[in-house]
Amino acid sequence: MIDYSRFLSRSAERMKESEIRRMGTLAAQRRDIISFAPGYPSPDTFAWADFQEIAQRLLTGQDGNVLQYGPTRGYRPLLECIAAIMESRAAPTSIDRLIVTTGSQQGLDLVARVLLDPHDVILVELPTYTGAITAFRNVMASMVGVRQEADGLALDDLEETYQRVRVDGRRVRCLYLVPNFQNPTGLLIGRTKRRALLEWAERRDVLLIEDDPYRDLYFGDSVTQDDIRPMRADDEGGRVIYMSTFSKTLAPGFRVAWIDAPAAITAKLEIAKQAADLCTGELDQRVVFEACRQGILDRQAPLLRAHYQEKRDAMIAALREGSGPELRWIEPAGGFFLWPTLPEGIDAQQMLPRAIERGVIYVAGEAFFVDGGGNRQVRLSFSAPIIDHIREGVQRLKAAIAQEADARRR
Repeated sequence: MIDYSRFLSRSAERMKESEIRRMGTLAAQRRDIISFAPGYPSPDTFAWADFQEIAQRLLTGQDGNVLQYGPTRGYRPLLECIAAIMESRAAPTSIDRLIVTTGSQQGLDLVARVLLDPHDVILVELPTYTGAITAFRNVMASMVGVRQEADGLALDDLEETYQRVRVDGRRVRCLYLVPNFQNPTGLLIGRTKRRALLEWAERRDVLLIEDDPYRDLYFGDSVTQDDIRPMRADDEGGRVIYMSTFSKTLAPGFRVAWIDAPAAITAKLEIAKQAADLCTGELDQRVVFEACRQGILDRQAPLLRAHYQEKRDAMIAALREGSGPELRWIEPAGGFFLWPTLPEGIDAQQMLPRAIERGVIYVAGEAFFVDGGGNRQVRLSFSAPIIDHIREGVQRLKAAIAQEADARRR
């Protein structure tokens, strides 16, 4: 029997399975499970009839390029559409700055491979998105976490962390952020803090990776366009690499996202992408372009906001209902996630088997921390389950917490 571990690269040895994918596998094995694990958009929100009509027109065979290889950078009309989206976000751009990627995850992988060598330091939020952790780990970068506050990254801890890294003789290359309704916490970085982060990056000669998949999914009238204004919009020094996607607003199955970066970096991203997949699916890009051109994307946005706000409210109401375990959270003003803290003494990962036994799944908080923290946090995604399942799933979760607390008192 061959020991294939002898043939693995150092990078492969460090690879870990996504905790979110693992929870998804568990949910698939048991139909009675209510899953709060994956941050999937609700299929009820997909514009099925519009997509069907678009696909029928595209697949007549009149244009052979629809199913052909396309340019690595992306379908030109879609790139022009993305440029218009960036303009609407107060961040004018040019085609030479843009590249279409096969989902945001590929964007993270490309950015990691282009910007980071093994052991280079990248600062991330505590907690941060698991997909980013995976991408940075796979290039053997050194991730160092920075504490969050209610309005996002703690600026004092950012500077202290930076100085500690420098004292160790290492250089900070990048800072990775999800400023709008962060995955997993749902936090929104404040306007003043965004400007301060740009100033800090300029002063410390650091690049900012701004990951912005949830910006259009804000709730109510309390969030203004200034609140979700990209940091890229105020980037005068060319410090921001901006990423966004159509996965949360149209459908994730199209796997169409984009990166806006200084042209010199985008040129390198294009070369890296040629080694990964040569080009993003032409058919997917054409469907997304038509959805933008026909106004489907704009029509969907208010429907999505209402849909996910109703689900957020249902989850919060269920968590507050009746007597039960003491849970704390900051109410998200948008996005897909709630981030409760469990009662003192309860470990989210250790409680998971009890929750599964009760018929509910979540993602334990430690999956989102690069410093071993998060043992009392859970990420609950309210985006995919129907409201009745949200209510029932929360009751199951509360029962599991109460049972775990009782077991630990004995």
